[in-house]
Amino acid sequence: MSEWLELKIPWWEIVLRASIVYFVLLALLRVSGKRTVGQFTPFDLLVLVLLGDAVQGSMIAGDESLQGGLILAFTLLAWNRLVGFVTARSESVALVVEGKEDILARNGTVFEEALKKADLTRDDLQEAMRDHSVPSINKIRLAVLEKDGTITVLGMKDAKSS
Repeated sequence: MSEWLELKIPWWEIVLRASIVYFVLLALLRVSGKRTVGQFTPFDLLVLVLLGDAVQGSMIAGDESLQGGLILAFTLLAWNRLVGFVTARSESVALVVEGKEDILARNGTVFEEALKKADLTRDDLQEAMRDHSVPSINKIRLAVLEKDGTITVLGMKDAKSS
């Protein structure tokens, strides 16, 4: 019974391992692009679940104790909170961690290179247009891939409604 309360590795090693994995995964997710975060497909969800499972062993090193799991959870949540705190107060850190928005279309012109760079298709853009009630590409005033991976589409104002 006491086995599940005993740490198999020192607490600081769990904190160190969790910290390294947190920042490596943060970098990998950042490099993988905004679509991974904002536009989940079943494939993307599967990759994230498998990613979590893949790194679990490297963070805990065979320690299955209650204390080890709590230390691991606390460390990951603490880093997440600290990174959020710092990015909210530093534009340069926010740019590194979150990136910047990308313009996908403006004044009825779609920027194909921007779509490719973001791993988006015209279908993705058209879905966002439907979500924002923009009826056609030539009615797009501005389409932006936001930092969180969502697509915002602003339509042109009709002369009749002005």
